Amino acid sequence: VLMCRGKAMQDFKGPDCRFVNFKKGEAVYVYYKLIGKSTELWAGSVGSDFGYFPKDLLEINHNYSNEELELPTDVSLICY
Repeated sequence: VLMCRGKAMQDFKGPDCRFVNFKKGEAVYVYYKLIGKSTELWAGSVGSDFGYFPKDLLEINHNYSNEELELPTDVSLICY
């Protein structure tokens, strides 16, 4: 479920394939807000790429849902 859309406030290159990379000004779509050990991360997409990113790098400019969907951080993506 799409939660919100925001604009990247700066460039971000993740440390591995679990993270989504973006450039300042790109639209970022948020699907999950993580809970547990990594509350500073959200999960979403930029174009067709999906992954984690620091929530502090996003300026929210449109909310699609008032409900928040949170995932425990013990759920991880697999890198191929």
